[in-house]
Amino acid sequence: MTERCCLECGEPLVGRSDKKFCDDQCRNAYNNRLNRDSINIYRKINNKLRKNRRIISELNKTGKTKIKIEALRKKGFDFKYHTHILNTAKGTTYFFCYDMGYLIIDNEYALLVYDKEIKEDDNK
Repeated sequence: MTERCCLECGEPLVGRSDKKFCDDQCRNAYNNRLNRDSINIYRKINNKLRKNRRIISELNKTGKTKIKIEALRKKGFDFKYHTHILNTAKGTTYFFCYDMGYLIIDNEYALLVYDKEIKEDDNK
């Protein structure tokens, strides 16, 4: 019978026949090393999404705020990044960063909203 070894540190394994790691530390280190490259891209994208959400939140104190698109860009808002799109029954398209969103008006303005405000307005 061949001796089984930890996939991370190479130490001999004792216990279950399907055991791959000697402890949680080795399991975590192995998986972190394995996923390091892909995790960086997720981290960068999520940082952009969080920044976009933070900008909307800072500028939208009333629940609905009309603002120039250029003002969003000056704050560092990146229109390429959003979590989802909401098409309402009235035919308008909102872009969201988590629960904060915006509607482009005439390519010059953006209407900043919270997700709950859209659902209420669409029912009117």
